[in-house]
Amino acid sequence: MPRLSTVQGAFPLVAGIATAAVLCAVAVFTVVRSGCEDPGSYEAEGDVVRLVGGCVSREDLPVDPAERPAREAPAPSWKVEGAGSPPGLRP
Repeated sequence: MPRLSTVQGAFPLVAGIATAAVLCAVAVFTVVRSGCEDPGSYEAEGDVVRLVGGCVSREDLPVDPAERPAREAPAPSWKVEGAGSPPGLRP
């Protein structure tokens, strides 16, 4: 069985460190360019923790499915002929 040389064995380690460094640089660049001067703070009120201040507004957050208005079912694309059967299926 051939043995890996030191250079071949170190390549995955160097590639992993380089990838981690690039991802860290991208994260720092993203945070610096976000444009948010007030990061906000968390305040506890009883059993609830609220974010006060910051650059996130209520409109930026996804809507809770329980708060969404109910949508009506779409009308079928086929027209009913006779006793409610789709076209071509009449007796």
